[in-house]
Amino acid sequence: MTMDATRQRFLMCRPTYFAVDYAINPWMDPTAPVDADLAVRQWERLRQVYLDLGHTVEEIAPVPGLPDMVFAANGGTVIDGKAMAVQFRDPQRADEAPAYRAWFEAAGFEMYDPKHVNEGEGDVLLAGGHLLAGTGFRTAHASHAQLQEVFGYPVITMQLVDPRFYHLDTALSVLDERTVAYLPEAFSPGSQAVLRRLFPDAVHATMADAEVLGLNAVSDGRHVVLPEQATGLAAKLRDRGYETIGVDLSELRRAGGGPKCCTLRLRQGKANR
Repeated sequence: MTMDATRQRFLMCRPTYFAVDYAINPWMDPTAPVDADLAVRQWERLRQVYLDLGHTVEEIAPVPGLPDMVFAANGGTVIDGKAMAVQFRDPQRADEAPAYRAWFEAAGFEMYDPKHVNEGEGDVLLAGGHLLAGTGFRTAHASHAQLQEVFGYPVITMQLVDPRFYHLDTALSVLDERTVAYLPEAFSPGSQAVLRRLFPDAVHATMADAEVLGLNAVSDGRHVVLPEQATGLAAKLRDRGYETIGVDLSELRRAGGGPKCCTLRLRQGKANR
């Protein structure tokens, strides 16, 4: 089967000030040493992979004192030229929101401000004609109604139940407009049933691959960039006809992030979904 790749425009933030100085998810241990230089090198490799695939990468300037700003997916949701800014649950990340909002505004996106806690594309994934919206740990369920009003896509609520997979993009990856990969155990029984109905041919990940953030992957419809440690998931994806590219983001995983966390898709208009 031949897959079609769609050229993407991404926003990323260099982890110049990366550190694990606090714990706001189960992955973070402030007592463990972090190699910030290694984090930068791993991030640079991810960025180069995107460029080699023909994608456009734009960068937002990192801000001192915001070590998690590298996780650009949490900076907003951008669909059809509209950008919804974010409101973080945790005060440690609050100052990231205005920095990302300023970037979107300067880039010419039509801006919307959140009415509730909303952690951007970490919890909001466009899958074909639906928005899959996570809740349970970060993004408030109340925000889902606003997402539907702003973007005009039906919103499907996904209830997350495992604190290790605190954002939707740690438990589910959109592979193309028809297919997703996900960890069933990360979702409530009702959400699992919805996923089975929406995506009967989905790829099911194992816990072993999810525990190395294998589902925190980025797909252009043909190529899937994922943590190189997720070997089982990569094999399943290749069996489905996808081309997999493994990257090592083990240092950034100390803060609970992988390739998708570092990558915000900028959807300029309806022709580039």
